[in-house]
Amino acid sequence: MDVKVYPSRLAGEIRAVDSKSAAHRAIFAAALCQRLPELTIRDSSDDIRASLGAARAIREGRGEIDCAECGATLRFALPVAAALGRTARFTGRGRLPERPIAPLVRALAAHGCAFSAERLPLELSGQLASGVFELPGNISSQFVSGLLLALPALPGGGEIRLISPLESAGYVDLTRAVLADFGIAVEETSAGYRVPGGQTFAPPPTYAPEGDWSSAAFFLAANALGGSVRVTGLRQDSLQPDRQIAALMASLADLDAAKAPDLAPIMAVVYAATPGHWRIRNGARLRAKESDRLTALAACLKEIGADARVEGDEMAIRGQARLPGGTADARGDHRLAMALAIAACAAENPITILGAQAVNKSYPGFFDDYRRLGGKADVL
Repeated sequence: MDVKVYPSRLAGEIRAVDSKSAAHRAIFAAALCQRLPELTIRDSSDDIRASLGAARAIREGRGEIDCAECGATLRFALPVAAALGRTARFTGRGRLPERPIAPLVRALAAHGCAFSAERLPLELSGQLASGVFELPGNISSQFVSGLLLALPALPGGGEIRLISPLESAGYVDLTRAVLADFGIAVEETSAGYRVPGGQTFAPPPTYAPEGDWSSAAFFLAANALGGSVRVTGLRQDSLQPDRQIAALMASLADLDAAKAPDLAPIMAVVYAATPGHWRIRNGARLRAKESDRLTALAACLKEIGADARVEGDEMAIRGQARLPGGTADARGDHRLAMALAIAACAAENPITILGAQAVNKSYPGFFDDYRRLGGKADVL
């Protein structure tokens, strides 16, 4: 699906969609409960359906677990299945087989599990055992979150020892908060985290994720491009790292992508349409997303007339008052597709987004909300 968006000013009020990050964690925590809680998830994206399907397959002991294109699904499902002693084949599509999981696979293999490979497709067998798990903190915080979700299912719990500094620590904090909602305590140590043994999942009768700062960031950023958008349903005390968008909109500054990598696409658009010299720093992890997001983002910006270049693991952007517009390929990346739509707010001419259906991965109602706020978007 290709979509043409037209220069426009976004204004009005929308409600934030449910937090995908919180929902993924709650889905796998629920899979480990003796009694299933009622999960109330209002917005069913492709990624959420992937986690629901994987968690159900694990709980029912099925031999095939399809993680679709979702990194969180894969990195949470592997340790949870291992903790339950499942034998299963894991599959995925798109860029998922290329995304890093080897450190997680090796950590699980060191504690009783066997794997046929270190990337998808792979087969898992064996029973995960308690112990000390060593993981890097600078590749994906989802390795840590996945283990934290799984370790309470082991009689002896376990300990995670980080062998490199933890990036995006806010996502691990969010995991700990969801686990606390399910009655599980996680202790922070000088080297990482410890999950005491002998705990039992005690879920609330119902669980509803908080609003999603990551998706809301796109429309909140439109305010820096002349818009007047209010997004309701967001917790101001949220542990989501993308809550940083509020501070960035209040006082524009360079982005440290190590702390909030998912803000890189929309902040790049804001920088491109704001006169000055801007940088996205510490962007190495952006290369292992739904696209090589650092390179793809720079290419998208150039396709709509922006001045952006990649310098190692950083991006340098020279902002201008208006963007020329044009045709840009979203390259199968949902966040690039949404960022390009918001770029039309600062464009002189329409922007045609190739592969705009990528938004279904995380925010299937994105273009509905876009039009609700006064944006014009035509499906070609």
